[in-house]
Amino acid sequence: MKADGSLPPKMPAAPRCLTIATSDSGGGAGIQADLKAFAAQGCHGMSAIVALTAQNTVAVTAIHELPPEFIRAQLEAVYDDIGVDAAKTGMLFSEPIIEEVARFLDEHPTTLVVDPVMVAASGAKLLRDDAVEALVSLLFPLATIVTPNLHEACALAGIPYREEADRRELAEALHRLGTPAVVVTGGHGSEPVDWLFDGSRHVPIPVERHGERATHGAGCTHSASLAALLARGKTIEEATRGAARIASEAVRDGLAGLGAGSGPVDVFGLARL
Repeated sequence: MKADGSLPPKMPAAPRCLTIATSDSGGGAGIQADLKAFAAQGCHGMSAIVALTAQNTVAVTAIHELPPEFIRAQLEAVYDDIGVDAAKTGMLFSEPIIEEVARFLDEHPTTLVVDPVMVAASGAKLLRDDAVEALVSLLFPLATIVTPNLHEACALAGIPYREEADRRELAEALHRLGTPAVVVTGGHGSEPVDWLFDGSRHVPIPVERHGERATHGAGCTHSASLAALLARGKTIEEATRGAARIASEAVRDGLAGLGAGSGPVDVFGLARL
């Protein structure tokens, strides 16, 4: 008890991580992947769901947006009571959703990983064309780090996708769009390297690839793991290196036998249990 008779604030029992993203009914990506990644890194995971998908390893067959006012209600419930040490955004889908999320996060500064999810591995569009500008102009300045894959980095930089696209140049181009740091992930393209740029220093991080048999949710797992490591007090470089390793191992241990498409990644090694 303090001298004034009040109780000291409770220390969190574990780092607190929030995903602001979309539900994947197949459990491989989206908030389901994020919550598993948070738990694997010893963090308490929370979610603010912005949309629902009817999704499996083959396709996204339907998307249902939640009202912006309900998204804010979820965020207020989490922040007002539990608190957040780090958050990540995933699939946000539409401009009204992005505007509401950005408005709330601007009012509640947070260590933030922005995963600019644009297209599913199955090819389904997960971000409306008219929402791209809002994503960049409203969320990039609030981010601690942005984590596009090579396809997303090229689209955001306004250049055609190429397997040989220069990640160094892409990282610099995205940094100029307003984010303090960016990592262009190495799961696609000719070079297996995650390329980190913090505005002053380039850090290439080699990654090990493990084929395409179980990659569903790899990007979500990467960005969620990065957020969890930041919540645990790691530096941006330490967290980025750790996330690269975790995502690669999750693909290596992925559940290739689940579904007819690329199976979900696995952060728990379930096949070994």
